[in-house]
Amino acid sequence: MSSREKKRFRDIKQKKSPIGTAKGETRSPLARPYASLGNKIKAFITDSFMLLMPIMYIVFYLVMGGREVFADHKMLGWVYILIPLVIVQTFFLAKTAQTPGYRAYNLRLIDESSGEKPSFFIILFRNLCAILSFFSIIGWVMMFFRKDRKTLHDLLSHTAVITKP
Repeated sequence: MSSREKKRFRDIKQKKSPIGTAKGETRSPLARPYASLGNKIKAFITDSFMLLMPIMYIVFYLVMGGREVFADHKMLGWVYILIPLVIVQTFFLAKTAQTPGYRAYNLRLIDESSGEKPSFFIILFRNLCAILSFFSIIGWVMMFFRKDRKTLHDLLSHTAVITKP
């Protein structure tokens, strides 16, 4: 191994030079500035309070007439909550590739193959998959074990949450 190769390997290990800059090399998927676990969790909590809580309040008290009726018809109540949530999040992400929580923590949703904002239908598919992965639990837990912090719905829709440059 030449000294140039040793230096390059050392620089890559210490993250001093970008991966995939030499001719003929491919760019590593970990070269993107993926969002940290802490920022993703904080953005999720922010979105929960800014988007989910108002929808829950409207469904609990205006649509269903109280918590007791919601308790009697939980499945229907959750359908009434999740459909508007998916619609609102889809429109936020389709317009700016950010929800209020993503904006607060400087995060952005991208299409993994192009690096640009995903199409409306990809975002809708991602949000529907997010609900399904929430019920399977493993879909959300996998972000704790992956280096790129992707969830199941990110893998299925081929999207990623990155830190905005």
